[in-house]
Amino acid sequence: MLVVYGGLFFAMFFRIFVIQASGQVEGQALAAKAAAKYERSKVITANRGKILDRQGQVIAEDTINYRLVAVISPKASEGTKTLMHVADKEKTAKILAKYLSISEKDIFDKLNSKAKNAQGNEIRQVEFGAAGRNISHGVMEKISSEKLPGIIFMEETKRFYPNGTFASNLIGLAQRDTQQDGQTRTVGKMGLESIYNKELSGTDGRVQYKSDLWGYLLPNSDKMVEPAKDGADVYLTIDKTIQNFLEDSMSKVYKKYNPESMVAVVANPKTGEILAVSQRPTYNPQDGTGLENSWLNQLTELTIEPGSTMKTFTLAAAVEEEKWFPNATFQSGQYTVLDRTIRDSNQVGWGNISYLEGIQRSSNVGMAHLLKLMGDDTFISYMKKFGFGEKTGIDLPNEATGQILDKYPINRVTTTYGQGSTVTPIQLIQAVSAIANDGKMMQPYVIEKIVNPNTKKIVKENTPTIKGQPISEKTAKEVRKILASTIYSEKGTGQNFASKEYEVSGKTGTAQIPNASGGYSWGKNEFLYSFLGMAPANDPQLVMYIAVEKPKLGPTEFGSEPTATVFNTVMGSSLKYLNIKPQQIKKSNSITMENLNGQLVEEVEKEFEENGIETVIIGNGDKIIDQYPAEKSEVLSGGYVFLKTDGDSKVPDFTDWSLRNVLTYQTMSGANIEINGEGYVQKQSIKAGTVLNANKKIILKMKKPEESYK
Repeated sequence: MLVVYGGLFFAMFFRIFVIQASGQVEGQALAAKAAAKYERSKVITANRGKILDRQGQVIAEDTINYRLVAVISPKASEGTKTLMHVADKEKTAKILAKYLSISEKDIFDKLNSKAKNAQGNEIRQVEFGAAGRNISHGVMEKISSEKLPGIIFMEETKRFYPNGTFASNLIGLAQRDTQQDGQTRTVGKMGLESIYNKELSGTDGRVQYKSDLWGYLLPNSDKMVEPAKDGADVYLTIDKTIQNFLEDSMSKVYKKYNPESMVAVVANPKTGEILAVSQRPTYNPQDGTGLENSWLNQLTELTIEPGSTMKTFTLAAAVEEEKWFPNATFQSGQYTVLDRTIRDSNQVGWGNISYLEGIQRSSNVGMAHLLKLMGDDTFISYMKKFGFGEKTGIDLPNEATGQILDKYPINRVTTTYGQGSTVTPIQLIQAVSAIANDGKMMQPYVIEKIVNPNTKKIVKENTPTIKGQPISEKTAKEVRKILASTIYSEKGTGQNFASKEYEVSGKTGTAQIPNASGGYSWGKNEFLYSFLGMAPANDPQLVMYIAVEKPKLGPTEFGSEPTATVFNTVMGSSLKYLNIKPQQIKKSNSITMENLNGQLVEEVEKEFEENGIETVIIGNGDKIIDQYPAEKSEVLSGGYVFLKTDGDSKVPDFTDWSLRNVLTYQTMSGANIEINGEGYVQKQSIKAGTVLNANKKIILKMKKPEESYK
């Protein structure tokens, strides 16, 4: 027996010696096992950054919510003086049903669960799915006040969208998601939340420490802390007030007309900042309603045939190329291109009309004639200068390019009035900024800056960028006046957009929608109705695009009514909010010429001046003997009228005169003029105010606008 005990003692002694020498038991390091058992590591979750509007108003932020857990195992109460588990299940189920969106029976069944965990043991606690998550602080306090044993709350963060439906397809959505490391974090799933997820998320920290068997920090032990780096705050160019104007108006029109879709955007044409954007259908990121119908961001990802809003840029190209003759006439109704015939919207036209009346009535045939005057290549080059057919470069992903069709003659003709070729809403906003911003086309953007929330240091900042200058300042101003006449003229298609407080300039659009058979749908309720406009017309502070697809119109309603409702409300309210002073608006900013022969120059000149029309007087007599334009011609505010009298003439200041005006003056005055170059007059050889001598040559040096700005 002694030998046996001696052997056991020797074996035990040898085992201890081996363990001390090697530090291992059965091939496993004891130090590692001890560390694993007593060393603890916890993640310090970084706070997700906020998304804010340009004024610092919150659009998206993290808030504290609660998850309800019910402890159902009696073992939780062993060795305690108070109940730590749900003992009275009927009472608990009845009370919880008052606060949770789940029935009393379902709660009771959960509390009686006999499910087992992976180790085959009965589970200690249960949860209640979606009904038991995202519980607000107020509801949590009410349930806690019921003092239900075994009911506990786990604190969680949730993304909060205080404005509900608010530029939702731009802002996007962030949700709690379990990551590969097992941690649950808020992750961007759509929109800016997804695009800037890295910047918003920040970097989690970690704390490492040694604990006792119960997990408490050991006295005098080291604690290593790697602090979390909170996510950055993202400031948008969006203005919350203007966005609310837009959302409210869009919702009313969507409810009234039940269209298939809507999209609208408001921008600052001087900077390219997007101030508001909305679409229908859309969704509410706060509760997820509508998500199944609204994944696409129509602002940048939707391509459309723009319809007559495209005439804005056809007109601008013609004016820039000096191929715009407002008082010249053409036969409206139809126009033949090889074996194809295009027609005006009313199929028959309005007879022989001026080009000015053509744009006011939105004549397709008038656009075809302008194309012929410009030349196909010149026209297409302007479409490219305006940015169509390529991405704007806005700070958003998945931007579509659209397509300018120019392979066949008929493609080029239909592109002049917005059929066949496709564009995106953001391309239209970028292009129209050149009209509104005196020729300078601004690149659109939605991110103002990204800021470190702790140091307040700006990590990234966007500034206005000139994307190009497709037209001159002079052309832009003239185009704005012409487009204003489409609204305030009795012949204009845009009369529904007329404001009594701010002069509006813009162009309506009625686009046919391609159908499945390769043709186009037809009918009052089958069109895409749109408007591309700006205000105030003399110095636009805002530009806006609104499109409504297939609204359900009443028997006496026009397609422009849904779009006008949104535009008029949002534009008027926004300009007032921006403290833009209202103007006195005249019914029309154009006049019809009368026969002025024999009338006094002083009286006629005063009348033209009151209407914003510039007069050029040839001679020094008192009475008019000739005029241009002729009787019954229409002259826009800002245009020129030439009045001839008897007597000597003085050389005018030709600066910025177009070739057309120079030739008109030469014909009426008999002046000897030599023209060098193309474009607009930059220099003249004889000083203005000099008595005109027909034998002395006046040399005018002209430059194209793009040369003048170099």
